[in-house]
Amino acid sequence: MSSDTSSSVNPATPRYIPVIDKAPPRPAPTLEYSWREYNADAQVLYIRDHIEANKQLSRLPESATVFGFDLEWKPTYRRGDGENPVALVQLANDKTIFLLQITRMKEFPEKLAQLLANPLVVKTGVAIQSDAKKIFADWKIPMANCVDLTLLVRTVDNARWAGKYNSSLGLARLIEAYEYRLLTKGATRSNWEANLSAVQIEYACNDAHAGFVLYQKLAALQAAMPVQPKAGWFTFNYASGHMKDEEGFPWQPQNPNYDPGPPPPPREPRE
Repeated sequence: MSSDTSSSVNPATPRYIPVIDKAPPRPAPTLEYSWREYNADAQVLYIRDHIEANKQLSRLPESATVFGFDLEWKPTYRRGDGENPVALVQLANDKTIFLLQITRMKEFPEKLAQLLANPLVVKTGVAIQSDAKKIFADWKIPMANCVDLTLLVRTVDNARWAGKYNSSLGLARLIEAYEYRLLTKGATRSNWEANLSAVQIEYACNDAHAGFVLYQKLAALQAAMPVQPKAGWFTFNYASGHMKDEEGFPWQPQNPNYDPGPPPPPREPRE
């Protein structure tokens, strides 16, 4: 999805409205999201050695071209302290979930750096703009073909999501909307530099896997659209401290066909 070409949009063409979500509001889901529900035989690889990381990443088939992507780092608890460096890189598809604990490694895995910079491999997540900045700031690792799920969902399912185009939609909210599952976030503020607990491993697996599942669902909606959107509306590269499009020009999140819906009512003046 790194191509930034598409047919021109005919202004007379009615805006595409997906069939999904025309039913009345439903109650909140009660079942928790789990990667096992999609493939109980998927392999979880929790790796703390750069040599092992390179070996396992080298075994990926050429068909592995889409990964849910997320980062974790140890939180800070004192005001004024800077952020800790990225501790964990998560990558997930339907068959494999990588949990790569970078802070326990002697060096950043070369094969991971190659995958992140590979323009033929999609990396997708809801906070991927900030994650791309973070991993470059901490490790000087560029990223290519990053798909922002917030921008993608607002592009392919515009009728369902009003508001500013670049206003983030949380992963848990999107999983509830499209998969009708609860995505728990309890382990977010924990020590990601220590040996990971079973709870942390499950959380990290689900977060990255949920991004992969959402991408697949949204890509199907995109394929059904009568006029294909430009990939550059939701896809970017990050290198040398700047967001860029596939041609190397500055990139900003924008979609000329996006309808943000009616503005909120004006505030009533105070008496």
